[in-house]
Amino acid sequence: MKILVIGGGGREHTLVWKIAQSPNVEKIYVAPGNAGTALIAENLTTKPTDIAALGNVAKDKNIDLIIVGPEAPLASGIVDYFDSLGIPIFGPTKAATQIESSKVFARNLMQKYGISCPKSVVFSSYPEAQRYLERQEPPIVVKADGLAAGKGVIIADSMQEANKALSDIMEAKIFGPAGDKVIIDEYLTGQEVSLIAFTDGKTVSPMVPACDYKKIWDNDQGPNTGGMGSYSPPGFFSARMTEKVTNAILLPTVRAMANEGMPYKGVLYAGLMVIDGEPVVLEYNARFGDPETQVVLPLLKTDLVDILMAVIQGNLDQLTIEWSPEACAGVVMASAGYPGSYKTGFPVQGLDNVDRDLLVFHAGTTLGNNGIIYTNGGRVLTVVGRGKDIAEAREKVYHNLPDIHFEGCYYRKDISLREIA
Repeated sequence: MKILVIGGGGREHTLVWKIAQSPNVEKIYVAPGNAGTALIAENLTTKPTDIAALGNVAKDKNIDLIIVGPEAPLASGIVDYFDSLGIPIFGPTKAATQIESSKVFARNLMQKYGISCPKSVVFSSYPEAQRYLERQEPPIVVKADGLAAGKGVIIADSMQEANKALSDIMEAKIFGPAGDKVIIDEYLTGQEVSLIAFTDGKTVSPMVPACDYKKIWDNDQGPNTGGMGSYSPPGFFSARMTEKVTNAILLPTVRAMANEGMPYKGVLYAGLMVIDGEPVVLEYNARFGDPETQVVLPLLKTDLVDILMAVIQGNLDQLTIEWSPEACAGVVMASAGYPGSYKTGFPVQGLDNVDRDLLVFHAGTTLGNNGIIYTNGGRVLTVVGRGKDIAEAREKVYHNLPDIHFEGCYYRKDISLREIA
């Protein structure tokens, strides 16, 4: 098979790495990819959101399967477009992607079908939202309705912070039209976990659970990022809990989408809060998580291409998906200044010095004509260790991190620490 992966981050490098292990694959193209994908696939210059150009690429290269990494092309209708061309593509349609592209849509769906979620109020008027906010007690959760690169949820610990978040989203429009509506959620405390599942619109097959870290600094301090690290599996989230979430949340969500006339096929990501043993949905994503994919896919034993095709063809129930009992810990190395402004173009050094069984997934990197890898983004690398348990995986990744360096590099020191402390 000839496969096209769309996207250029750590999630896409992980997908390419996993797909390359399949004996059914002859050639992998990535649009646009990064320095990591350039070493195992052919990078293309086509933008992920230039759907017509990607259509031409797919025809020119005789592509047999397309996998969409990021949310923006899904929300733009890339799956509908390739469906119309008759080229197999993995991901939900534009209508189904609303489960991520509109938090208001997702919240209305959950409330209609009795799927557990926080109490919340939706506003399209800034003055009305402000008046409501003044009657609340912090901490307060303020969410932009639309896509905001993983940064559209602000947990405000003070009224000043909450008012600034609301003003930034609705007045300053820091997330553009994503902030035309906001949701103000009740603040919940519990244990957060991501449970991602494959679904063909009928059958749901959950992956191993993972926990990610959104805040930039240790001890969950500072602004939200796209994710600074993750680990899998968390000790508090048992196989029985995975089954509970599958039956109480994932399957009802997939059935609700079918009932609403927008069958959901692809990957369904549930961002959960577990409170006294009960799971609550904080958010849905319509694609593989990042950085969770980097710690989940290394634990997958079944051929990923077989799973993707089973989803597209609607026969996921005929496939047994196997997972390794091992553990993974992944730490993101970021550019100084991220998630604010940062500089790029620094050489990445030491990648040849790390242990052979360490996994280094590239995100914000580019391969120079001189063969040197340079930084090209905020989140630069996700460095992943594998082990018999979280402690071993964590020790491996943190043992190797000092050997990798670029100017201004920063990473959290506490990823997965709570599992062994």
